[in-house]
Amino acid sequence: MERGTMLLMDPAYREHLAGRQHPERPERLDAVAAGLEHAGLAARLGRVEARAATDDDLLLCHTREYLRTVERDVNAGLPYLTTGDTDITPNSREIAALAAGGVLHAVDQVMTGQARNAFCAVRPPGHHATARRGMGFCVFNNVALAARHAQRRHGAGRVLIVDWDVHHGNGTQDIFYTDPTVFFFSTHQWPLYPGTGRADETGDGAGRGATMNFPLPAGSGRKEILGAVEKSLAPAMEDFGPDLVLISAGFDSRMGDLLGRFTLTDRDFADLTLAVMEIADRCAGGRLVSTLEGGYDLGGLATASAAHVGALAG
Repeated sequence: MERGTMLLMDPAYREHLAGRQHPERPERLDAVAAGLEHAGLAARLGRVEARAATDDDLLLCHTREYLRTVERDVNAGLPYLTTGDTDITPNSREIAALAAGGVLHAVDQVMTGQARNAFCAVRPPGHHATARRGMGFCVFNNVALAARHAQRRHGAGRVLIVDWDVHHGNGTQDIFYTDPTVFFFSTHQWPLYPGTGRADETGDGAGRGATMNFPLPAGSGRKEILGAVEKSLAPAMEDFGPDLVLISAGFDSRMGDLLGRFTLTDRDFADLTLAVMEIADRCAGGRLVSTLEGGYDLGGLATASAAHVGALAG
């Protein structure tokens, strides 16, 4: 479907943490699939094939030492990474690389004009993973890798990352904190895991001003989050001028989620999507890739992701 919306969703993504009692469970993928089917979207979307990220791909954002740690911990059959609080199963290294590589393939489709935009329904999520450490539910930082891949493979000069997960994307921020070519924007509940993302965290060195955080209290919703996009992010992008827009699409900022206390509705996610698409249309030729992060109430995840993809597909 040329210049349309593409979907990345591979059955293999269900295998990470299969059989484990965990909020980030395989049924999340089923919920997204059911939501898209119920909304009549599944048949309208092109498909992106998953591929495994190579070590060369992963080294765009992660250290070689960290890759060795993940390999060692998984091969040893440990229940979690030794770098922190990330649960793993014997196939987690393989599935995480397949998730990251699939997102890179989606970037390829969008940057070469084969798709206007794409939604990547992947597991495990990525935005807490730093260069050297897995954190939260994240092994490899999918969206950060997507930004670097767009720059290396496709010559993108500047990339915008919009993170509306209820948790702060500390890993993404950390990877690009001194980099003026990647702009990181985040709305997130404060205080909440992982405890980063203060408003005065705006970047450092050459990257000063390329990080924009909106820590918001529990109960925040459309007014605060959409307002931050429209009143602060959109004007900033007139000067920044991204060549590609990426979204860390966390649906745990929806009302009723198990791990957060924001109040976004499905309509709010559609309107947030449209607001970010407007930035992409104005600055980046419409080029946009969205990647699933959180969202732990299955019913809410199904309808919110469908609202998001419905807006992407128009």
